[in-house]
Amino acid sequence: MGTEIPASPEISEALLPGSDKTATAAIQDEHVPEWKEQITIRGLAVSALLGTLFCIITHKLNLTVGIIPSLNVAAGLLGFFFVKSWTGLMSKLGFEVKPFTKQENTVIQTCVVACYGLAFSGGFGSYLIAMDEKTYKLIGADYPGNHAEDVINPGLWWMIGFLFVVSFLGLFSLVPLRKVMVLDYKLTYPSGTATAMLINSFHTNSGAELAANQVKCLGKYLSLSFVWSCFKWFFSGVGDACGFDNFPTLGLTLFKNTFYFDFSPTYVGCGLICPHIVNCSVLLGAIISWGFLWPFVSQHAGDWYPADLGSNDFKGLYGYKVFIAIAIILGDGLYNLVKIIAVTVKELCSNSSRHLNLPVVANVVDDEASEILLVKKKRDEVFLKDRIPLGFAVSGYVGLAAISTATIPLIFPPLKWYFVLCSYFIAPALAFCNSYGTGLTDWSLASTYGKIGLFIIASVVGSDGGVIAGLAACGVMMSIVSTAADLMQDFKTGYLTLSSAKSMFVSQLVGTAMGCIIAPLTFYLFWSAFDIGDPDGPYKAPYAVIFREMAILGIEGFAELPKHCLALCYGFFIAALIVNLLRDITPPKVSQFIPIPMAMAVPFYIGAYFAIDMFVGTVILFVWERINRKDAEDFAGAVASGLICGDGIWTIPSAILSILRVNPPICMYFKPALAS
Repeated sequence: MGTEIPASPEISEALLPGSDKTATAAIQDEHVPEWKEQITIRGLAVSALLGTLFCIITHKLNLTVGIIPSLNVAAGLLGFFFVKSWTGLMSKLGFEVKPFTKQENTVIQTCVVACYGLAFSGGFGSYLIAMDEKTYKLIGADYPGNHAEDVINPGLWWMIGFLFVVSFLGLFSLVPLRKVMVLDYKLTYPSGTATAMLINSFHTNSGAELAANQVKCLGKYLSLSFVWSCFKWFFSGVGDACGFDNFPTLGLTLFKNTFYFDFSPTYVGCGLICPHIVNCSVLLGAIISWGFLWPFVSQHAGDWYPADLGSNDFKGLYGYKVFIAIAIILGDGLYNLVKIIAVTVKELCSNSSRHLNLPVVANVVDDEASEILLVKKKRDEVFLKDRIPLGFAVSGYVGLAAISTATIPLIFPPLKWYFVLCSYFIAPALAFCNSYGTGLTDWSLASTYGKIGLFIIASVVGSDGGVIAGLAACGVMMSIVSTAADLMQDFKTGYLTLSSAKSMFVSQLVGTAMGCIIAPLTFYLFWSAFDIGDPDGPYKAPYAVIFREMAILGIEGFAELPKHCLALCYGFFIAALIVNLLRDITPPKVSQFIPIPMAMAVPFYIGAYFAIDMFVGTVILFVWERINRKDAEDFAGAVASGLICGDGIWTIPSAILSILRVNPPICMYFKPALAS
C-alpha cells in the first residue's frame, strides 16, 4: 500500500459518445456480443502481459516513494495497441480474425487493473513487508513492543496463498448491489466513467486515429526512458552514493538535505499524470520538513535526543520523521473517513426522499432528452441482461469466508479465527461505505479502513503477537474494501461501454487470480535482486516502518518517543484536520490552491528528491498547457506513461544483473573541492 492518487476529471455521462443524434442511432443499432464472446484468449494473454508490466511498475513506486498514479490510461492504450496490432498482422497473413470490440477492450482494461491492483493493495510495500526481520531490526530490538517473535519474512508460497484466500471476498460482497449503485443511485465513479470515455473514443474513426498517435508517442518516450535508465546504470557503481541518482544538481549543501534532481523518468512521469496540486503539495511538504523542520530539530541534538545515535535510530531524528509522518497520514485519513461517511449518509437520505416523492405523471421531454433516454434504456438493458444470481454471490462470499477463516490463522497464528470471522461480518458494510464514497469522490479509503483494523486488532491481541495480528488484519480489511470499490468502478465502465455485467465480474475474477500469482512473483524479483527496506538505499519501502510502528502504537501507546515529538505529532495531526477543513469550506477558486496533507506527509520520511522530480513534471505540463492545451490533454498521459513504463521495464534486466552479481563499471561521485 502506498498513497494512490485518484483520477480527478469531472466527467458526466452526458459527455460520453451518445449525446448527439448520430451517436445515439449508432448505440441503439449496435450489436452487443454475448458475455462469453467479450472474453477472448487473446484478450487474456494481453492482460497477463500488461498485468506483469504494471505490477513491476507499481512495486517500484511502492518500494521507493509510495506514491502511485493512476495507470488506467496506459493500460487502455497498450491493450488497444496490442490487440489491434495482432488483428492487423493476422489479417495481413490471410487469417480470419474476430473484430476487436470495445467490450473486449473493456474486459482487458478490467483484467489488467484487477491484476496490478493487488500489487498495491496486497501490502508488498506496507503491511506484509512490515512483518519482515529487516524492519524489525530497523526499529530496534530493544524498542518497546517490537518483539523478535513478531517477524515473518516474505515467502513466495505463503504470500500467494494469503492473496488467494483474501482477495476474492470483496468481489462477492457487493455484487447484489450493482444495480442499486450504478442505476438507482447513479453514482458517477469518475475514474470508471473516464475509462469508459477513453475506450468508447478508441472505437470511433477519429478516436482510433488519435489512439494510434498516442501509442506512437507512448512508444517513443518508453524507448527514451528505457535507454536513459540503461545509460544511468553504467554510472551507478557499487553502493548507494554513485550515479545520476545522487547528482547534486542544486549544490552539495542542499544535496545533504535531499534537495536534488535525480533524473528519474518515473517520478517526472508521475508529475505529468498527478494533478498540479498534488505535486505542489509534495514539494511543500519537502520544504517544510527537510528545509526547516529537520534542520531545526537537528540543532537540538544532545538536548532533545542523544547526539551520538545512528541515523536510523527511533530515539533520535529518525523517530521524529516517522511519527510526524504517521500523525499527518492519520489526521488526513480520519478527516476523509468522517467526511465520506457523512456525505454517504446525506446522499442515501436524499435518495430515499426522492424515491418517496416521485411524480405521478411523467413530464413531456424534448427530442434531445428523449434521445438520451433511449441511450440510457439501451445501456440499462445490456447491464441487466446477464444477471449474477443472488444465491451465487451469497454462497460465494460465505464459502470463501469459511476457507479464509480456517486458513489465515495457519499463515498468521496470532490472528485467531474469531478475529477473521468478525472482520468478515462487518466487511460488507465497510465495503459499501467505501464503494459509495468512491462513486461520489473517486477517493478510495481502503488504507484508512485497513489502519482502523490494524489498531483495533493490535490493541486487543496485545503484546503477545499483536503486531503480526494487527498487520494481517489490516491486509484482510484492505483487500475486501479495495476490491469491492474496484469492482463497482468496473461495473460503471461496463455500463457505459455496453459491456455485460457478467463479463465484467468474470474478468475481475480472472484478473484477481492473475494478480494473486503475478504480484508476489514480481515482488520476489525485487526482494531477491535489491536491498529492500534499506533506509539509505533507493528501495526504502517507506510504509513498512510506518505500518509496523502503527501496530506497535496500538499496543504500547506513545512509549520512548524523543523529547517534544508527541507535541509535534499532535500539532501536525490537528494541522492536517484544519487544512482539509479549509479545502472543503473555502470557495473553489481558493481551495484549489490549498495543499493536500496526505501528499505533504510522504516526503517528511522519504526525502525531497522525488518531490523535485515530480515538480519538474508538473512545470513541464503547466508550460505545455499554456502553449497548446489540446495537445497537452491528448498526449500528456501518453508521454507520462511512456516515461514510467520504460523505466519500469528496465527494472527487469537491472534485477537480473543484480542477481547475477554484475556490478556497474563506473561510480560517478561528487564531493567538495579541496581547500587550497
